[in-house]
Amino acid sequence: MMNQPRGGREQLISRAFVSLADTLVDDYDVIELLTRLVGYSVELLGADAGGIMLADPSGLLRVVAASNDDAELIELMQLQNEEGPCLDCYHTAAAVSVGDLDQATDRWPAFVAAAVGQHVFRAVHAVPLRLRGEAIGALNLWRHHPGPMPIDDLALGQALADVATIAILQERAIRRAEVLNEQLQAALTSRVIIEQAKGILAQHARLRMDHAFEMLRRYARSQSLRLADVARDLAETTLDPATIIAAATPPPLSGTRP
Repeated sequence: MMNQPRGGREQLISRAFVSLADTLVDDYDVIELLTRLVGYSVELLGADAGGIMLADPSGLLRVVAASNDDAELIELMQLQNEEGPCLDCYHTAAAVSVGDLDQATDRWPAFVAAAVGQHVFRAVHAVPLRLRGEAIGALNLWRHHPGPMPIDDLALGQALADVATIAILQERAIRRAEVLNEQLQAALTSRVIIEQAKGILAQHARLRMDHAFEMLRRYARSQSLRLADVARDLAETTLDPATIIAAATPPPLSGTRP
């Protein structure tokens, strides 16, 4: 990513925090929040892609947001191999920064072999989504080329993740002990429904999955509806895919999810 003028970057930082803080009002959309977090983090921190994992009530990590299909694939590789920087970040509740995955073969042999074989990402920087020292997930930033991430950028990434965590676990949602699991389970359930809706729309309109996701988001925004509600209506056939297609222009072939 090209370096932004200082004033432009500062304005984007302000916009990111305001956007994430807006979710502290009633009835926010968790998946939309996490998608915003990934998008702002990728843009601000010079990453090529990003993803978020959240833990379900049993402590198993699930992919709930990704900036593009490559990011989602490499997140799933970690889960499949049961090792990787994002899993370490979650289990230690501490940032994990790897400037060159080729140098991490001893640490994560199965994951590195799978990831390097894809010839996509060479560096990763992960920060935890944590509350009072306990992680509920991880924000993972991927780069095509090896290299460190500046300490200030890592600190900014952690600050963005902290705001998102507060939004997920805001005071009204943690007054009862069981609400934490309810919130996380709701996010994971919404993700499953959204994946179903993406598949329906992608097949109907002959789109790539990430383009179908962007079309769903645009339609939900234009109608002032929750993304999960639109996806559920589409999956349950109470919403015609043609309605979404007619209301939104597909993104260009080179586009990615914000």
